[in-house]
Amino acid sequence: MTAALPRRDFEPERHGPLHGVRVLDLSRLVAGNMATMLLADFGADVIKIEQPGRGDDLRNWRTKGQDTHWKVYGRNKRSVALDIKAEEGRARFRHLLVRSQVLVENFVPGTLERWGFGADALHAVNPALIVLRVSGWGQTGPYRDRPGFGTLVEAMSGFAHLNGFPDKPPAVPPLALADMIAGLYGAYATMVALRQIETNGGRGQVIDLSLFEPMVSVLGAAAANFSLTGQAEIRTGNQSTQSAPRNVYACEDGRYVAMSGSMQSMAERILRTIGGAALADDPRFRTNTDRVAHRDELDGIIGAFIAQRTQAENLALFAAAAVTVGPVCSIAELVDHPYVIGREAFVRLPDEGMGEVAMPNVVPRLDGTPGGFRRPAPRLGEHTEEVFAEIAREETA
Repeated sequence: MTAALPRRDFEPERHGPLHGVRVLDLSRLVAGNMATMLLADFGADVIKIEQPGRGDDLRNWRTKGQDTHWKVYGRNKRSVALDIKAEEGRARFRHLLVRSQVLVENFVPGTLERWGFGADALHAVNPALIVLRVSGWGQTGPYRDRPGFGTLVEAMSGFAHLNGFPDKPPAVPPLALADMIAGLYGAYATMVALRQIETNGGRGQVIDLSLFEPMVSVLGAAAANFSLTGQAEIRTGNQSTQSAPRNVYACEDGRYVAMSGSMQSMAERILRTIGGAALADDPRFRTNTDRVAHRDELDGIIGAFIAQRTQAENLALFAAAAVTVGPVCSIAELVDHPYVIGREAFVRLPDEGMGEVAMPNVVPRLDGTPGGFRRPAPRLGEHTEEVFAEIAREETA
């Protein structure tokens, strides 16, 4: 099914641009794992600290018995089984802290403090340590003590209110969107903090990263618009309140295409392709403001035109006219799509349980110091002895 995807092998000796940065990852589920996966993809030595006998809860997200989420987010990492709530585990953990540059955790605020590893205690052990603290609602504020999952954040942030159709309930996304966005911010903030130490030296710092604020940030101008109009934006389905045309349209064969005419020149091209000069010069559709005001009428005209042709026919017709139209793809169509294969957006990697596993390639692409795949997602505690042997050697060097 995914045989057309390019195959890659793991390269254990590969050194990325973050080689030499050791990251202790105490996080669970998606947000922290997303951040540390990005760092690991570019060479950081990410050591997952996992509860013995249990491990990261992400290991329990299974499909047909396979921990596919862990295979993706755990790639390029090493696993150490360590109970830092026990005295022996805390002692061993301190040895790791001294030799590390970054710590990532996503416990409910106050949890690390109860275990004796609050920010002050961590910096007493390693003054240059960068501590990325991921939580649902942040380390401060009235919700700091509440547990928080992405679903709650996607709902409260304003995203769900805008997502979906006006005659349907608000819709939360079918994937861990808030966590993944927070993971991106977390990796970025970690690099900023590393750069600060690199250029100015001195102490490390704490990064207070909630799931909530990154999700709010992707709403863009929603707050600015509200401050101007005093009205909250409403759900518009696949339409936009800022530009038109913009929608998903059904084709004759039951498949769909997406269209966007957010620039004036592109909108004019779409109108001329569908209805010639008469449609392009129609006063209802002459400017973007006109088109937004009459977007339902415009969608009716475009939808009727597209419904007379198959998806392939629509794509060919609009491509010839240099119009911004694309197919709506399922994952089954995506992994076989020539563009996806040509860009190597997904790759196949050898896997102990599945033989091969498909997953997204490393993003972003750097032509001078690209990221890559050094090792598969580890078994629980697979590298415990290996890591502590390395630490012992470093301490006696």
